[in-house]
Amino acid sequence: MAKDPQTPLDDELARQQDEADTQVESEPVEGELEDAVEQAEQGAETASDNPEAEVLAAKVEELEQALSDAKDQSLRAAAEAQNVRRRAEQETDKARKFALEKFVKELLPVVDSLEKALEAMGEDATEAHREGVSMTLKMQLDVLDKFGVEVVEPAGEPFDPQYHEAMAMVPNPELEPNTVMDVMQKGYLLNGRLVRPAMVVVSQAAE
Repeated sequence: MAKDPQTPLDDELARQQDEADTQVESEPVEGELEDAVEQAEQGAETASDNPEAEVLAAKVEELEQALSDAKDQSLRAAAEAQNVRRRAEQETDKARKFALEKFVKELLPVVDSLEKALEAMGEDATEAHREGVSMTLKMQLDVLDKFGVEVVEPAGEPFDPQYHEAMAMVPNPELEPNTVMDVMQKGYLLNGRLVRPAMVVVSQAAE
């Protein structure tokens, strides 16, 4: 099976991963520092009666500190590389998930027109004509659903400003205040993100 062609987002992810790996590889080699510490300690033990013992002890302490710093830098570099990789994966996933957002926005007026045409058909319309428009509308909605588009049609639900746009408020004693009475235009979500809010009429308390 042929491999999927790499996208610019995949190239960016690979570039960031290479940078993170290079950063990790450029840190001091812990093994070399550990060997130096061990040699210095052996030298200090051998020259315990030597006036230079204090110098060797100071060298051991210096190397141990360098080793500790190297380990800390190595851990930080590994953590940063992991963070870079995670952020790149998240950005890539987000871009792929919402790449169709602009296309969906352009397609929604077509769906609106088909719905209005179906509603406007009177008795003069033939059954074949009505069925043709209905089937076309269903095909459009099925395609949108296949790519993660959901319809927001909140009639009878509480008004939610995150997903609804109030076009009017009408007193209605039969409904709780801030209830969606009518949907003038449906809203749509793409993979959970709002593409277009539903335009609604909202109830308010009767005076």
